[in-house]
This record gives sequence, structure tokens and C-alpha cells, in this order.
Amino acid sequence: MQERHWGHERSAARLTYESVTRGVRVRVKPAFLDDQSDPDTGRYLWSYTVTIENRGSETVQLMSRYWHITDAIGRIQEVSGPGVVGAQPVIEPGQVFEYTSGCPLPTASGAMTGRYQMRAASG
Repeated sequence: MQERHWGHERSAARLTYESVTRGVRVRVKPAFLDDQSDPDTGRYLWSYTVTIENRGSETVQLMSRYWHITDAIGRIQEVSGPGVVGAQPVIEPGQVFEYTSGCPLPTASGAMTGRYQMRAASG
């Protein structure tokens, strides 16, 4: 699947980012974890909940992910690897896969972009 630029919408509590590619909708909701952050030591922890919904007509499998993380002063981290949270889920049409992960930053804010590589059942 191709990478798409993320659109965003405002929700009551926080931003939600969403992209749809070839019938697969990905929604991401970030959250600052104040109780797990320690500004005195330069540790700011964020979580993000990802919801992947297969709105297409073909089964897909999430094969890998890539994240490009930039902190508030421009330092970059790249994270890539197979699957997500130890899984390479198979998502049938109409099914949803959801997971939550975290991202520590040395600054109070930053930006994260990325992509998933999916494989359709037809190849």
C-alpha cells in the first residue's frame, strides 16, 4: 500500500489522525502521559492508539511499520520492523485491529509520521 498524507480532525479531548488507502482506514489518537513523564530529566512519554479497519473487499495482513519521529528541536529517530506490538495481524474485510504503543521524547512535543506495509491476500 502507498503512504498517504494524514488528515486530522479535532475531537473533544485530543486530535485524531486518519488516512484511508485502498479500503484500509488507519486512525491514530495520541495522548500525553503526564503521570509517566518527568520533565526534570527530559522524559516526556506519549501513547498512541492505532485503529486499523479493513473497509475493503480483500483480506490484508500488516507486514511491517516505519515511523519517523522528530522532537521539538529537530532530532530524528527512525523505527522500523516487522508487524506491530509483536504481531502481524490478518484483517478480514469488516474487521478492526487496534493496539496502543508508546513514544518517549526528550522534549515536550514532537511529530511522528509513518506507514504500514500491508499485503493483500491476492499478493
